[in-house]
Amino acid sequence: MAVITALKVQKRSAERVNVFLDGEFAFGLPIATASSLHVDQVLSEEDVRQLRWQGSFSLALDRAVRFLGYRPRSRREVVDHLRRHHVDEALIEAVLDRLESLHYVDDLAFAQFWVENRVRFRPKGARALRYELRQKGVADALIDAALADLSEEDNAYRVVEKKAQQWHAQPEKVFKQKVYAYLSRRGFRYEVIKEVLNRLQAQDAAGEADDFCAEDN
Repeated sequence: MAVITALKVQKRSAERVNVFLDGEFAFGLPIATASSLHVDQVLSEEDVRQLRWQGSFSLALDRAVRFLGYRPRSRREVVDHLRRHHVDEALIEAVLDRLESLHYVDDLAFAQFWVENRVRFRPKGARALRYELRQKGVADALIDAALADLSEEDNAYRVVEKKAQQWHAQPEKVFKQKVYAYLSRRGFRYEVIKEVLNRLQAQDAAGEADDFCAEDN
């Protein structure tokens, strides 16, 4: 048995309360949990164990929520973050269960976010995107779903369009080599690059035909 001898709001966080048992600091709790306690209250060993767990759980949950505040994260990213801060494995599982129940962690939504963000700001091929998402711990089935609507050809064309204009005067062989190397480094497949090259060359041919007609007129 233990007796609560003091309840003090933490200096660093007004949302947490330090609990003192038998004259010594025992653990911290969220203020909502601590509000049900009072000085001179007698706690059983089981009471103390549960309160310690609630205090540790709330700290780990707060840490995870702050980590999620910067951008969406995969489940593995959150787990790795908590492990780096030496959070107990049982607590990590409990925190992830809570976050998933609140839809704060959702690997399909994360994968969709990742693909959309890449398409908008740093376009890459499906191969590169799949590698990145696997590194984040996302399951292959969820990656497939996130990539299902990706138009690799349009994506690759957008990536290389401006560069192709700069390389326009190069000999055809050099032009093709530059386009292939540029898109290949960004994870685009050979078949996609080939289609983009055909598209670029068709546009060049159409442009030359327009120029010829204009000269005739």
